[in-house]
Amino acid sequence: MRLAIYIILALVVIQRLIEIFYAERNTRALRARGAVEVGRGHYPLVVLLHAAWLTAIVLLLRPDATIHWTPLAFFFVLQLARLWVIASLGPYWTTRIITLEGAPLVRSGPYRFVRHPNYLVVAGEIAMLPLAFGEPVVAAAFSVLNACMLAWRICQEDAALSGRRTNTPTILGKG
Repeated sequence: MRLAIYIILALVVIQRLIEIFYAERNTRALRARGAVEVGRGHYPLVVLLHAAWLTAIVLLLRPDATIHWTPLAFFFVLQLARLWVIASLGPYWTTRIITLEGAPLVRSGPYRFVRHPNYLVVAGEIAMLPLAFGEPVVAAAFSVLNACMLAWRICQEDAALSGRRTNTPTILGKG
């Protein structure tokens, strides 16, 4: 069973690396068009939080760990939601908060229903993946840390987004 868990975790890491590559490519393209980053100082903490989350799952995995299929199924459904977010933002999707004058405010896909759908996906992932492997302490601890991070990040993003309603600089990002 541990091998299956390690394979699942390896697939999550590969997915995240692909997303980082795509996000950085989009970030470079947006900067080339004159975009600027908002709230840059917290970004290394976001990366650290996610790396620590995955590391904690591995390090705290019990020798007799089993897969709990319901939270794992929720985690996989969240991956579909993540793809919907990324597809909806297209070349504007990035893991940073980026502003670009004149870029459209995305109101399609999950953005029709929720202001920050990716943050909901991430919150669910942070809880569901460790629960899938019987690690409720990891799920709870990192859910609290993520909530703190997102509270700050959403404030930064919303402050920058507020200008979009009056045709001032546009915010693009993962939210």
